Amino acid sequence: MKLAARIAVGALALALAAGAGAYAFRRDLGDVAFARAAQHTVGRDRAAELPDGLHIYLCGTGGPMPDAARSGPCLGVLAGQRAFVFDIGSGGMRRLGRMGFPMARLERVYLTHLHSDHFDGLGELMLQAWVGGGRHAPLSVAGPEGVAEVVAGFNQAYRIDSGFRTAHHGADVADPAGYGAVAETLTIPPEGAVVFREGEFTITAIPAHHAPASPAFSFRIDYRGRSVAISGDTASNPRFARLSEGVDVMLHEALSREQVSVMERAARARAQPGLAKILLDIPGYHTTPMEAARLAHEARARTLFLYHLVPPPRARLFNAAFLADAPQLYDGPIRIGEDGMLITLAAGEDAVRVTNALR
Repeated sequence: MKLAARIAVGALALALAAGAGAYAFRRDLGDVAFARAAQHTVGRDRAAELPDGLHIYLCGTGGPMPDAARSGPCLGVLAGQRAFVFDIGSGGMRRLGRMGFPMARLERVYLTHLHSDHFDGLGELMLQAWVGGGRHAPLSVAGPEGVAEVVAGFNQAYRIDSGFRTAHHGADVADPAGYGAVAETLTIPPEGAVVFREGEFTITAIPAHHAPASPAFSFRIDYRGRSVAISGDTASNPRFARLSEGVDVMLHEALSREQVSVMERAARARAQPGLAKILLDIPGYHTTPMEAARLAHEARARTLFLYHLVPPPRARLFNAAFLADAPQLYDGPIRIGEDGMLITLAAGEDAVRVTNALR
């Protein structure tokens, strides 16, 4: 073999050996990094590290339109040691898990109304609350008339799977008595009503304007001097401003009529009359960012967060166009909600702190 060929073969052998060594090193390094991450995260109660107060987990800021960055409508609420979820849209359960929501403490799910995008993640939440939360009694799901039929459907759909879970993990982990959910029908008069009260913790509901999806509800939560109001789906509602009087955070759905109108014209141009009709219909029972800003101003809310965004801004570059003139109608901060935001309202403080719980 000529000298040049021998050198080339030797160089190739050295390169292959070096590559194999580098691969082995990367694998070892990956194993170490994974083990450290597991020790830091698996079984850790991240919520236990939060201060006493109200904490709102934005587990879903999207709507029925597809968006890789946003789950369907979902809000987790932690009041002291007590945990609740308001709506559970598709993907919301996985966001809650990523954010460290204390599933073992979950007491009740409140559904603002029975549009499917607000409850289509209920089956996954029900299952995770049962097995992951170690429940020994079914999960309570409260909502408007019809909630019992929805809950019964999910119980039936997951019944076979629940048997597999118990057979695999045993009754100590997957207690059959804790499987599923039980429905609680809420009947709310026009003036509103307290639906939960214990000590310094209160949840109040009023009817929302979302016909034909009716009844529909908006909620206010108060705990130790801190407060948040949740609009649910609704057309602009003066009663919601009154319900939200002086809250630290108003969480309001938002739909840009201008952008939806652009989409409607595009659907007609592509000869899709069904889609165009839907886009023509939906603005009538939703609230624009400007209308939400007026309500926040009337309520003297300290901060306005917009969620359940239609259409969802694809990047922060589009936020200003989505908000339009809303900043001129409300002198407080307006935030475009993003999945993973954790809003902290510590008891005994005035601050509204926002962190990204997905990082």
